[in-house]
Amino acid sequence: MPTTISWEGLRDLAGFRAERGCAISLYLDLDPSVSPTAGDAATRMSSLLDAAERAGEATRADLAHDERQALRGDVERIRRYFDEEFNRDGARGLALFCAALGGLWRPLVLTGPVPDEVRVGSDLYLVPLVPLVGQGEGVLVAVVGRERGELYRLRDGRLEEVADRSEHQPRRHDQGGRSQARIQRHIDQRAADHLRDVAQELDAQVRSLGHPGVVVVCSEQTRAELSEFLSSEVRGALMGWAHAEAHAGPPGLLEAVSPVLEEWRAGQEGEALDRWREEAGRGGKGASGWAPTLEAVSDGRVELLLYSEGVHREAWRCPACGRLAAEAGSCPLDGEALESGADGIDLAVHRTLAHGGRVCVARHRRDLDPVEGIGALLRY
Repeated sequence: MPTTISWEGLRDLAGFRAERGCAISLYLDLDPSVSPTAGDAATRMSSLLDAAERAGEATRADLAHDERQALRGDVERIRRYFDEEFNRDGARGLALFCAALGGLWRPLVLTGPVPDEVRVGSDLYLVPLVPLVGQGEGVLVAVVGRERGELYRLRDGRLEEVADRSEHQPRRHDQGGRSQARIQRHIDQRAADHLRDVAQELDAQVRSLGHPGVVVVCSEQTRAELSEFLSSEVRGALMGWAHAEAHAGPPGLLEAVSPVLEEWRAGQEGEALDRWREEAGRGGKGASGWAPTLEAVSDGRVELLLYSEGVHREAWRCPACGRLAAEAGSCPLDGEALESGADGIDLAVHRTLAHGGRVCVARHRRDLDPVEGIGALLRY
């Protein structure tokens, strides 16, 4: 079953370092537009595993015999897992982390796509996972109509039912006169009572589950009627409204709410960038550019690391204390010669997570482009 990446899970992966040999970090894109068949995915997996072996030989020439054997064993273990154990049902991406000498084996079936990539090194390569953190995990989806009243919660990329307040309503009658008017008033009152019950259930769920976000799926008419009954807690948690086919099941409902979740994520990104622009503009708690940001990351001052999607740059790390720098040289704390790291963003992500910070990838706005594609909101 696909899993949703959390900050806690990402920090756990960031804390791993291969003391002997090396670790494999492998990503496979399983989006249907990229991997429409099992054969397509298998071919690309084979190419990635071949690249892993070549990378290990080329980048870790100092590997001892048993470490080289372990690397080959890790490659074969991944191959067997993919061929014999992996279940693609519902998966849009796959991440595999393996280091036999370090006791690491972590396959992650993902709810979102990742680019095909493989890295071999002492640390795990985590950048492809950052955009997938959360992905609306825990959001409540309320499906509401004059009869329907189902509540679902988003778990690992699927909607799981948590409550059902649906009830059969009497139908309209065609007979005329006062009788029809009375019947219609009765029907409308029953419908209003039903919507009130659904709103009360939604309020109870929001309170008991720690105020998760809420998306309501309904018609425009139902939206107007239901809005009158929503509590202030539900209104505060409301992420948006969506529409789906009358008899849509969980897969169709998830497809209907996905644009709302994406719009909400874009809004969260925009709020973070606005905060950063304000802080950086007035010389406050905002860092801009590689050198100031890596310095803040190394000092543990970063609350939220921000970088533009696709930005790449080499950075340097102290082998003794892990301090990062934008240029080669010596560590200002212990004088050690800094070592080159192939991916500066990945180094920054690791250090930010190690100090309890979070990371935001700017995918919708290019505010960071004028400052080398990277910045941060700081704790102090």
